[in-house]
Amino acid sequence: MVERQKSLRLAVFNHKGGVGKTTLTVNIAAALAERGKHILLVDSDPQCNLTSYLIEDSVVDGLLDNSNTTRGQTIWSALKPVSEGIGSPKEITPIETPPPTLYLLPGDIRLSDFEARLHGYWGECFQRQIRGLNVTCSLSSLVSRYVNNMKIDYVFYDTGPNIGPLNRIILLDCDYFIVPGACDLFSVRALKTLGHTLFNWIKDWQIVRSLAPDDVNLLQGFPRFLGYIPQNFYVYGQAMAKNHSQYLAKFEKQLYSDVVAELRKVDKKLIPSPGSEIRKLGSVKDFATLVALSQTQGVPLWKVKRGNTSLRQQSLRTFEKIAESIEKYTNED
Repeated sequence: MVERQKSLRLAVFNHKGGVGKTTLTVNIAAALAERGKHILLVDSDPQCNLTSYLIEDSVVDGLLDNSNTTRGQTIWSALKPVSEGIGSPKEITPIETPPPTLYLLPGDIRLSDFEARLHGYWGECFQRQIRGLNVTCSLSSLVSRYVNNMKIDYVFYDTGPNIGPLNRIILLDCDYFIVPGACDLFSVRALKTLGHTLFNWIKDWQIVRSLAPDDVNLLQGFPRFLGYIPQNFYVYGQAMAKNHSQYLAKFEKQLYSDVVAELRKVDKKLIPSPGSEIRKLGSVKDFATLVALSQTQGVPLWKVKRGNTSLRQQSLRTFEKIAESIEKYTNED
């Protein structure tokens, strides 16, 4: 397998919708950037939520209008030659967003076309066909180009709310994944599917790796569970609301039995060291109107204008803690 330059690739991943993946991704990345890290955000969700979060609507419209042309500058523009079997990924220019050292590869609704073709190419991987392997690994190869040229410390993929073929190649490219969860019944129930799916993806890719030629660039296929982040809960006084804390206890229990236990079956190195399998990287309470203001203004929660000062300060401390936890645990592994 071809070696890739060392950086860390992560995804805030849960196939259940409404758990705040994009908001968490933006704010975690911004907090790491403010700690001096170079961050590449990859909007790999065809819904383009990450791009819409950070870029003005008129700019997003222009990117999408031109993405299928020779002037295209979205992630679809880059992957189109590969998807259509006519060439290698095209060079596009990442967009620098505040704070400095935070860069974005813009998303595109046409990325769904790429995803639709991935299933067939996935099958070709088991037949040792170079075309299938190259297309399956093309997003990873594209990201490696920017990691190498820009000295990126962390790559964050923004994923869609599904367990489709695009998320499969993203998770298999990641060094780590973080599980977000709302404190409700649906987040608890979603964990069983999450663990089972990850187990199958990793085991399948182990087969592909065993069959593939030595000189082909491959996905790592070893996404380690870094930790979880409960979010969007209410706080009364200094404590989580009772009904939310009850669901959090259930969430933690199911996370252990349905995700950690499944990963352990594959390889114990996919989970933290014994005794610390369930890491809570931080907790993100309901920040009320700050989230909407953040999305409208395209800035982290703590930098919104006209927001509640106390809440902005609390949000900064919250994401500083999460960024610190990510640095700590990734350095320890």
